[in-house]
Amino acid sequence: MKVYRRLLAYARPYRWFVIPFSVFTILGVIFSVFQFALIIPLLNVLFNSGMDHNSVAAPAFSMSAGFFRDSFYYEVYRLKALNPAYALYFITLVIVCSVLLSNLFRYLAQRTLIKARTLLVKRIREALFEKINHLHMGFFTNEHKGDLISRMNSDVFEIESVAAGSLEVLIKEPSLVIGYFVALFSISTQLTLFTLFIIPISALGIAAVQRKLKKDAKDAQASIGRLLTIMDETLTGMRVIRAFNATGFTLKKFARENDFYRNASLQGFRRREMAPAFSEAAGVMVVAGILLYGGSLILKNGQTAAGIQASEFIAFIAIFSQVLRPAKAMVVAGANIQRGRGAGERILEIIDKNIEVKDRENARALKSFQESIEFRDVCFAYNDAPILKNINFIIPKGKTIALIGPSSVGKSTIADLVPRFYDVKSGGIYLDGTDIRDFTMESLRQVMSFVTQESFLFNDTIFNNIALSRPDASLEEIVQAAKIAHAHDFIMETEKGYDTVTGDRGIRLSGGQRQRICIARAVLKNPSLLILDEATSSLDTESERVVQDALANLMKGRTTLVIAHRLSTIREADEIIVMREGEIVERGSHDELVELEEGVYKKLSKMQYFS
Repeated sequence: MKVYRRLLAYARPYRWFVIPFSVFTILGVIFSVFQFALIIPLLNVLFNSGMDHNSVAAPAFSMSAGFFRDSFYYEVYRLKALNPAYALYFITLVIVCSVLLSNLFRYLAQRTLIKARTLLVKRIREALFEKINHLHMGFFTNEHKGDLISRMNSDVFEIESVAAGSLEVLIKEPSLVIGYFVALFSISTQLTLFTLFIIPISALGIAAVQRKLKKDAKDAQASIGRLLTIMDETLTGMRVIRAFNATGFTLKKFARENDFYRNASLQGFRRREMAPAFSEAAGVMVVAGILLYGGSLILKNGQTAAGIQASEFIAFIAIFSQVLRPAKAMVVAGANIQRGRGAGERILEIIDKNIEVKDRENARALKSFQESIEFRDVCFAYNDAPILKNINFIIPKGKTIALIGPSSVGKSTIADLVPRFYDVKSGGIYLDGTDIRDFTMESLRQVMSFVTQESFLFNDTIFNNIALSRPDASLEEIVQAAKIAHAHDFIMETEKGYDTVTGDRGIRLSGGQRQRICIARAVLKNPSLLILDEATSSLDTESERVVQDALANLMKGRTTLVIAHRLSTIREADEIIVMREGEIVERGSHDELVELEEGVYKKLSKMQYFS
């Protein structure tokens, strides 16, 4: 239950709900039991059996259940003496009122519970989403997006239903069972004790079934995550799938995972339904035993050895049949709790993840960027695989530094270390002589803007995509940023101008248009430091020329770190740093590097027809 205790803690702001929920539940139980107890006087009235009204005296007042019971019986027999129909009307009216009150209090209890349920789901999902947003970037390279979405949706919904069910199991169902057994003991202690052996018999069978439920549930929930990943990849890569005639392969991949999910779910359903079925079957057998035992005595002697009347015996059977319902509910809830534990553990796996990149306790806000950014003996590794080795260079304010080299040599990693998407393994990055880890991440990233190879746009308006870093920006500021990025003209040609929705990931726009909107987004932020990571590598020649002009406007007067494969984009950089296998092998201006004999940059220059 440790998993549930941790998850239920998210409903603490509404913990006061337990008191009204308990009160309403107990009142509902009292009236539920009472309506079945009325069977006894009803049968006595109908069949003219029971005590003589002359022998029943008005009870002396006391604050006890016995006083109210005796007062009710006294009124019933008094009315019966006047006219049996009066007693029948009275009992019927009391039964109707009891049923109405029982359902009213049940409704009030559920209404109280639903507030806690919705708050629980809201807070768990917020905690999960917040944690995901604070985890380091390396986490997302190891996790499937579909699995994360599954944890935030299906797993959280699973917890909602299971948590609500467990609260009812803790309060409502035990209260019903206790109330019914109090009524049963008041009718016949002997028969009630005879019925109690159902509990250990059911418990043994149910325990064996429930041990397997958690594993089945975890397998099914994990499979949902994989299914969502396949669907997301298929929708995103539909063009590639069609181009390579891979529809059949994709369908088979989905079918295999879907079959796995079906089998895991089917196994869980079978085991989960076995528990209540076993419990109910055991209960029916006990009822049959009571009927045989008690009924034979009534037929033989007119009453059982326990000394109860026929009307009381019928009421006993009716009440005991109601015990089966909450008992079955507790069994089902127990099975669901095992299933929910799997979902809860999957949620807590994310919530318990260590945040590797976070603000230091005494981190301070960065006011401004004044002098330079310096890499001092920086080393970095992904999962113990070394990427950067003793990197040293300086980016003076107002200068443009370019990184170039083959793929997978660590260029983008350097760009990710500056805004602390990752932290260095050793060495340090210093801004104006201060380790960037001494600044808050929010203030550090506030002085930077990024334009990357992947021109990502949200499925929102062009206006909102540009205003991402400054939601309070005016239309005039947005338009000015778009003009600098050479985006204003094509934006005005769209259907609704700046209110045009870009579509999923900006699919309604061309690659060059998406990139220019991303540049406008960077312009609006007005950064001191600009990081360009392969910003034009995926564009055609014509689009690249327009985007390059936009980037030139953006770079004016700003400190810039450029990562590029195409040498044409970095020829004017103040310093070009050439990397190979995670190390700096050459550095200098374009003219200096092309003069180096057998230099790496010179070879790259010749390959791209530059001299």
